[in-house]
Amino acid sequence: MKKVLISINNNQIGFSYDSNKSKINKDLINTNIISNNELIFSDVYIKDNYKILSSFIKELAVQYNINKVVISKIELAELVLPLLMKAIQIEEFTLLEDEALTYNICELLIKIEHIKHINCYALQPFMIELLDKHNIMCDTRSEILYISNFMESNNLIRYSNIYYKTNVRITFPFTLEDLKDFRDFCKINKYLKVIHVNKLINSELESLVKILSSLNRRNIKIVIHENISDEKTANYLRDLNKTYKRKYHIYLTLEYTKDYLDKNIFAQTIANMLKVCGLIICSLIILVVTYVGVSNYIALKDVDSIKDNLAQVIENTPDEKVKNIIDEQQEKVNEEALEKDVPKDNIKLITNAELASLLPINQDIVGHLTVNNTNVDYPVVQTKDNDYYLEYDLNRKKTINGWIFMDYRNNSMNMDKNTIIYGHNVYYSGVMFGTLYKVANKSWYTNPENQIITYDSLYENMQFKIFSIYRVPKTNDYLKVVFKDDKDFLDFADMITKRSIYDFKVPVNAEDKILTLSTCSDNGSKRLVVHAVLVKN
Repeated sequence: MKKVLISINNNQIGFSYDSNKSKINKDLINTNIISNNELIFSDVYIKDNYKILSSFIKELAVQYNINKVVISKIELAELVLPLLMKAIQIEEFTLLEDEALTYNICELLIKIEHIKHINCYALQPFMIELLDKHNIMCDTRSEILYISNFMESNNLIRYSNIYYKTNVRITFPFTLEDLKDFRDFCKINKYLKVIHVNKLINSELESLVKILSSLNRRNIKIVIHENISDEKTANYLRDLNKTYKRKYHIYLTLEYTKDYLDKNIFAQTIANMLKVCGLIICSLIILVVTYVGVSNYIALKDVDSIKDNLAQVIENTPDEKVKNIIDEQQEKVNEEALEKDVPKDNIKLITNAELASLLPINQDIVGHLTVNNTNVDYPVVQTKDNDYYLEYDLNRKKTINGWIFMDYRNNSMNMDKNTIIYGHNVYYSGVMFGTLYKVANKSWYTNPENQIITYDSLYENMQFKIFSIYRVPKTNDYLKVVFKDDKDFLDFADMITKRSIYDFKVPVNAEDKILTLSTCSDNGSKRLVVHAVLVKN
């Protein structure tokens, strides 16, 4: 228990810890009036009697015409500030200790609307912006505003940058200042999806996950950039990923550096060339393999570049601009619906701000598809045919990758009974549906977490549960969109369910809606198909 000294001098009230080492008597637990201008309370009493003491401070402020509060220690600020809520005469706040203002104290100051001026040793630049938005002027006694390595490397100078950031980079080992700033960042931020770390350090990774878990941050991907080759470490990381997914819904992935990949590709190419040296046919094979490898490597980098650009657009598009985009798009949707005599009840409002912010890049964007534990995590487009996006990417640039697209016959707003999404199986680079082959592995499809597919449209967020996975020779019978009646739909559902390589025991009813993913398999001779039923909006 500590003694808190309250002193009144001229028109200011001060709070400090009492340096008197004498024992506290029982009466001091309540109040002990030392003089007309000094009072002592225990910190326990203050914590237990905020309501009484806040009224008491209010009366003191009125009686002594107090307009300024001075606090000696930063630790004391969080205890004292709630006492000032009712003392509307107090407009100035001064912190005497030469320590940077914390985000928690900053939040408390914002809640005390009558405080308009603060004086402290230092504070983060983003806090200055936040205080300014609440018309609070700030003076600092230090000319240098300290920024941790985490804040500086991610350019987290402005409050808006922190709020909208979708991915950050972290360099291990973490300093205590980095940990504190990362916790503050997680309190403010609302859109974080990916954390990139430079290496695998178990203790540092555990600290990171504990912060995310304590703040209930879920569905975050942590990408570890390290060239891990030994089997023991790889197995440990795999087990750790399972634990984090189960406990915290946090996902770990490993990404090798470009230099490491380049060196290994180069070494493999040299080895192959030595083996087939002098043989013209084998040389031609190597040239073809090399060409395909380089093409797919370039394709992978092109897709990564597009996704990075999309993340930047989402992060940097101001709220007001997003609102204008949504309003313009909604007006366009309403006009088209009016021309086609679509009932008003069938017209939905655009609610997905992130997708809407991407419409200036491509008006064909209708949704975003994510399949767990694959690389499938892309915006989905739709145009007037099923041919264009076989050869063009999201930026309308010609490419062998194409893009992930919805069948032109489908209604992207209200979703049909069977909504179909296509993509190339770019196996070697793993882009588009290049990693969808994993769904046919027993270890993948028997994992309940993998059985949920997320599809977010401009209008709503949806989850679909897989009920059928199969490979089938080229056919169009599973690409049906329009059904005559409920029986026709149920017959269709029964047909595709019986094809499944595994019994998911997921029923499909007449009122249900299905999501179908389709890509090439077995060098184009077959189709790999995934069907999932809508379970959650």
